[in-house]
Amino acid sequence: MQKKINKNVVILGFVSFLNDTSSEMITRVLPLFLESIGAGGAFIGVIEGIAESTASLLKMFFGYFSDKLKNRKFFTVLGYAESMLMRCFLPFVYTPVSVLWLRSLERVGKGIRTAPRDALISSYTTKGNRGLYFGFHRALDTFGAVAGPLLGMWVLRKFGVTQYSTLFKFALIPAVLAVILALFVKEKKFREEIKKERQKSKFKLGKKFYYYIFVVTLFTIGNSSDAFITMYAGKLGLLSIAILFLWAIHNITYGLLSVPFGALSDKIGRKATIIMGYAIYGLSYLGFALTKNASLLYFLLPLYGVYYAFAKGAQKAFVSDLVEREDARGTAYGIYSFGVGIMAFPASLIAGILYQYVSPRMPFYFGGIIATVATILMLFV
Repeated sequence: MQKKINKNVVILGFVSFLNDTSSEMITRVLPLFLESIGAGGAFIGVIEGIAESTASLLKMFFGYFSDKLKNRKFFTVLGYAESMLMRCFLPFVYTPVSVLWLRSLERVGKGIRTAPRDALISSYTTKGNRGLYFGFHRALDTFGAVAGPLLGMWVLRKFGVTQYSTLFKFALIPAVLAVILALFVKEKKFREEIKKERQKSKFKLGKKFYYYIFVVTLFTIGNSSDAFITMYAGKLGLLSIAILFLWAIHNITYGLLSVPFGALSDKIGRKATIIMGYAIYGLSYLGFALTKNASLLYFLLPLYGVYYAFAKGAQKAFVSDLVEREDARGTAYGIYSFGVGIMAFPASLIAGILYQYVSPRMPFYFGGIIATVATILMLFV
């Protein structure tokens, strides 16, 4: 295992740190903002679902384009820039429908950048350090998700707990810095495979790869937007500042464990690591469903962070393990991101309906059951 991480991966990690700082300042209070302007749980589910599905529909195409054009940096920078531009309008919207449109347009940037960026990271890895590299990237991304809520807490304390538009303006600063830093990444040129492989469609990636995508996609149906955890915490009586603090604890746990668990996946295998992550997800969601005491969230949110540390980096590293063709990895990551993201709409819509019309606890029961099924199916990848 390499001790020194490639400097371009380090830069991409700090780009993600800054972008996620901006994003998390917004998204962790967005459900509270939406409720304050009249949106219900079902409509918030629709917003989150459409936003993520918009990104997902684009991920596969831009992953493929980055393979064809042999330029992953361009799409990475473009994606971050588009998201930053859309966030500029957020302080000036005051209706749920306007938020729906803007949130969806902001996610277009994620659709553009995600697969090319992951393929770019992959180009600097070997099978022996892939988990470490993706774990490192996830760690910095996640520490941005720590900084975001903490900065959000400071803004709300200073300017008022309901001054969401002021918070949205402050969130633009790290977003702009992320775009500037992304310009310093150097593209690693990759060679196409032997002639026989060049003639093969980049979508012919093997049955094992597509079965893996099926299992991850199934899991995602029960993995609805974290907005419902925010809303549920509010139902249990926590104020917005306390909720932001809880998310900071969650992300500190995730960030601190991402690198060691990524390195662990290099040693024990991606599949075993992902299975452990899915099992912990099921336990944490069952805990959310059963808790009636807000203080228990101080245990459950960190446990939920352990799931992220086990599964998120390993899932992406596993894509490169299953697809050895370097000239098709942009496409592979696009398919993976599409599979994960396309279920965001039904997942959040189902959760929103269950939350509003059955019980705020029901989305968590549903997610726990689906996670259990996916954990069993992952054994056969």
